[in-house]
Amino acid sequence: MKEGFSEFLGLVKEKNEITDVIGSYIRLERKGYNYWACCPFHHEKTPSFSVNAGDRYYHCFGCGASGDVISFVKEYENVEFMQAVRILADRAGLEVPVFDDRAQEEIALKKQKKDRLRALMKDTARFYLNNLYSGNATAHLEYLSRRGIEVSTMKKFGLGASLDFHSLPAYLRANGYSAEECVESGACAKTEEGKTIDAMGGRLIIPIIDSIGDVVAFGGRLLKKSDRAKYKNTRDTEIFEKSNNVFNINLIKKEKRAGGIPYIVLVEGYMDVISLYQAGFRCVGASMGTSLTKSQARLLKRFSENILISYDGDSAGQNANLRGLDILKKEGLKVRVVPLPEGLDPDDVVRKKGADGYRECLDKAMPLIDFRILCALRKYDMSRTEERREFVKDALPIVKEAESATEKEELLKRISETSGISISALASDLENVRIPEEKEPAVAPTVKDADKEEKAADFILCASLFSKPYTKEFDLSGFTFEGDRAKIAEYICECRKKGRVQPSGIFDVLGSDSEVLSGVLNLDYGDNLDGEGAERYFADCVKVLKRKELNRKLSEAKGRGKRAESTAELMKITKEINQIAKELKNL
Repeated sequence: MKEGFSEFLGLVKEKNEITDVIGSYIRLERKGYNYWACCPFHHEKTPSFSVNAGDRYYHCFGCGASGDVISFVKEYENVEFMQAVRILADRAGLEVPVFDDRAQEEIALKKQKKDRLRALMKDTARFYLNNLYSGNATAHLEYLSRRGIEVSTMKKFGLGASLDFHSLPAYLRANGYSAEECVESGACAKTEEGKTIDAMGGRLIIPIIDSIGDVVAFGGRLLKKSDRAKYKNTRDTEIFEKSNNVFNINLIKKEKRAGGIPYIVLVEGYMDVISLYQAGFRCVGASMGTSLTKSQARLLKRFSENILISYDGDSAGQNANLRGLDILKKEGLKVRVVPLPEGLDPDDVVRKKGADGYRECLDKAMPLIDFRILCALRKYDMSRTEERREFVKDALPIVKEAESATEKEELLKRISETSGISISALASDLENVRIPEEKEPAVAPTVKDADKEEKAADFILCASLFSKPYTKEFDLSGFTFEGDRAKIAEYICECRKKGRVQPSGIFDVLGSDSEVLSGVLNLDYGDNLDGEGAERYFADCVKVLKRKELNRKLSEAKGRGKRAESTAELMKITKEINQIAKELKNL
């Protein structure tokens, strides 16, 4: 990375105080020297996310997430490095210059390619939009009319029409895009014969817009019954990954900026979102047919911690999505489920019962655990004795997962009323329910000495990174480190030559996803690095590394001894081995 670009990154970091930037996303509370918060990257109840204002970095002692102000924006906004740099540069009123550097050239080329694909998708969206109002999209407009979608809503979501399989590729080629770009963007596809066609040929088009406001993909809806899938999404591309996006997140973001969002309604399909938005429910999104992912949960959490799940009213569909809802809960979101009339989806409810009818459904939203019991109940005919028993058998493990005794008692009371079995009998059976524990993946046993050496290396590197007084005379270059530890040691040595070690600069060397760096930073907690106890421990760690270094030299010398070709050479090596053994004994 050229000096000019490094200097610009330094200026960006200097002009964007890390506590101000992070504090604009999450609430920080000052305790002592650092600022603390519940980590935005994993679920926790006790704050373990620390922001060090002086050294300009953040670190979570729970999940290990760490980095500088650029890393935070990159991860929180779910953007690439240069996009994060631009966000912060704009925030500070800085213009991002162009640097003549190979690394920057690669970044620039990559960005240029993505910008090109985003421009192509924007032009494609305009093409589809023009088609819808061209007079040739009668079938598409009739479909929207049947669904009760108004023109203002069509324009709000940028709905469009694909009229055939060939006109889009021709349009894009006429506007200067290559056939390769058309396919790379996902807007077009290749046939087995090698012909470029519209990937959404003949469908109603729903643009998918990311949180930054760019068209990154499309959803397509068939207008007639067919063997083909009713809905189709753009395949994953360089600018679109379905599992990382939520449909309508761009308009949710606008609502968030305009004021507080009490909750986000999560539905299954595009048309549900569009219909609910038209009915006045503005904070509504869809997962685009994928099972819910951690990335989607974290994306939603940026805008609201309260999620109302409003999937289709058929029990089979709702049962299939229960696992996905647990993902939301594990990410710290407060999840409630909206029970809909059997066989109806949100769009049906709005069209048949109006906005007030759907609002009544939202008012009946229940905690996830209650909904799981409701789903279990729907599977059985409660007029039959054996099916009542099967219901209880399914329901009790759900009750076992309740977080409080009060909640368990309330749920047991409800099951008792439904099944006719006494609460005392249910409570007795509940005691015998065993929930299988999730097994952690097997971890290979570590060698005790190696583990001790790694811990010693981490403490030495952490104390040196933060320039503790007792590290001043310690020369890191006299020791052999491996992997990321070697990079940290090299960074510290280079900084010392220049006069001062800047801890946040290590993220320019390793990035924010290094497990080794995370382990090193974990040691910068409380007074772990300060006081006489820390100084003594540092001295012990130095001895551990010296012993490791001497053992390495001893092993290497013995190897040379076995290969010695003369008595004189062997005697010289023997003397060296004895000296090393003496030093080891003294340690």
